[in-house]
Amino acid sequence: MTTHLRASIDVFPIAGKFTISRGSRTEQAVVTVEIERDGVIGRGECVPYPRYGETPAETVATIETMASLIAGGLDRQGLLKALKPSAARNGLDCALWDLEARERGLRVADMCGLELPSHVATAFTISLDRPESMAEAARKAAHMPLLKLKLGAEGDAERLKAVRAAVPNARLLVDANEGWTADVLEPMLALSAQLGVELVEQPLPASDDWRLAEIDHPVLICADESAHALAGIDELVTRYDAINIKLDKTGGLTEALAVVERAQYLNMSIMVGCMVSSSLSMAPAALLAASARWVDLDGPLLLAQDRPGGLIYRDGVIDMAAMTLWGQ
Repeated sequence: MTTHLRASIDVFPIAGKFTISRGSRTEQAVVTVEIERDGVIGRGECVPYPRYGETPAETVATIETMASLIAGGLDRQGLLKALKPSAARNGLDCALWDLEARERGLRVADMCGLELPSHVATAFTISLDRPESMAEAARKAAHMPLLKLKLGAEGDAERLKAVRAAVPNARLLVDANEGWTADVLEPMLALSAQLGVELVEQPLPASDDWRLAEIDHPVLICADESAHALAGIDELVTRYDAINIKLDKTGGLTEALAVVERAQYLNMSIMVGCMVSSSLSMAPAALLAASARWVDLDGPLLLAQDRPGGLIYRDGVIDMAAMTLWGQ
């Protein structure tokens, strides 16, 4: 048996500009992983997250250190022990899932025992901008089933009011990306509830989120930067009502499935989310959609161009039956 491991950095231009409370960018670097075994290739994609000190070059280097272990037959369970939860482990884990599915002639969904819906509605992200610009962007996206507003800067109340006035009937989520402070937390939560926002994601810095256990939640609050892999989930119950599961944080689909199971046991609602990335990242994450109350897998919609053969999106709905890029 001959096995080869390859990792490379691919850069995708973003359609326009993507802005959150921590900054803006016009392109997205991802790491593509391929594991080839006797002519069969499994692929995965991961997005190194600067928030956690990850870089594309370091992620590629970490992946390459696993070449001999992968060649020696390291499986997904062994990978959980060999690497900590990270983008690097996500890329490897998803490539191993894809490889096994292709070798066995099965879908990953069947291997996991998952029932996939034929169509999945996803949130569409409105980048942080001036109130009037965000209102106009929301108006143009009003046909989408769910809008996610990036907030987390001075003037958020005006942004939220402007968007709601522009799209009075739209379902709204808010993502502050750790951008709020203790003094604006309760007024912004109250305004969000008043304007019919369904969920506020990561309002405070992860280091300061203990405050969430001491206040009322007039709107559901979701952990993102505070929620990583399986370890540490239990302590979030008193602070958050929901968690955002992203494969780059859990270190792959294998641990993400365990996180879903634990979150359900703890009666926490689930969002499945993503980084700005291509359909190769979305496809494994989409397997969690049936367990999620909110799906935020619009990464390819934010790119100027997706990978060939990517997922099909129609007005904010993913056609799951057309998913052939990964896991088939």
